[in-house]
Amino acid sequence: METLESKIIVNRQKILRHKLQKHVKLQKFSTAVYLQYCSLTGFLHVLPNFLIIGFVKCGTTSMYQYLIKHPNVYAPTGKEIDYFDRLYARGINWYKNKFPFRTKKFFVQKLLKKDFITGEATPRYIEHPHALKRIKNTLPHTKFIVLLRNPIDRAYSHYNQNLHLDYEFRSFEDALTHEQERIKGRFIKMQQNEHYYSWDYDLYGYLEHGMYVNKLEIWLREFPREQFLFIQTEEFLKNTETIYRQALEFLNLSPLKINDYKRYKEREYKNSKIDTALRKKLVEYFKPHNEKLYELLGTNFHWDE
Repeated sequence: METLESKIIVNRQKILRHKLQKHVKLQKFSTAVYLQYCSLTGFLHVLPNFLIIGFVKCGTTSMYQYLIKHPNVYAPTGKEIDYFDRLYARGINWYKNKFPFRTKKFFVQKLLKKDFITGEATPRYIEHPHALKRIKNTLPHTKFIVLLRNPIDRAYSHYNQNLHLDYEFRSFEDALTHEQERIKGRFIKMQQNEHYYSWDYDLYGYLEHGMYVNKLEIWLREFPREQFLFIQTEEFLKNTETIYRQALEFLNLSPLKINDYKRYKEREYKNSKIDTALRKKLVEYFKPHNEKLYELLGTNFHWDE
């Protein structure tokens, strides 16, 4: 449940960050003061019960927005907190300050006799080389929601978003051809240096981010299967109410019907169809990886069949 209070806090933080960007010294000082504040107040806040951890451009924003509409889900200060990947150095108390107060949880559970959960959605967690270990150490019993979209459509959607935001200048085919040289060594560097984060890997790994099975195999070795809910994006878009109900059941929440299942971050782009010949190549490229994914999850998504 996204409250007016949380919206006001987020808006104030955005305005303050924008003003401070013009004054570097003041920004550093204010950051240090805020981190000190967090160190003193972190214990007053709860930690999340669930995380939407992947994948980028698979519908994570829509799922998150639907979940926080539930009266028993209390939203953090924002959807993507990025703590377990690029902002880990800010410390656990900084992270805790993004979530509701313990007093609110006590009031809701003990006095109102209602359920209370909270969570966030940072889809890059599932791909970051250190996020899994960090999450396991901090939130060993949390629940994970993973959305999986046809990797070809995911890649093209990601490409178009970059194009829209002026992060991309190549054609889609050219971007795929040059992907490895753009991201070469970035993941290894993140593995070797916990304080390094590569935006190039995040932005331009169009094919890399679709190798779902490579990431999921690692997570399923570290966490019990029952802590995961895997959702096929195409099914989520087709039968939104049914999948939403499954997500609520997974989080042990009462059923809720939303009047408007609005699509979040869904944009219409010019020339939105992939070249037929290129798509055929990509179907063959992803086929062995998708088959391994189906075997791992025990589910066939029938992508490009």
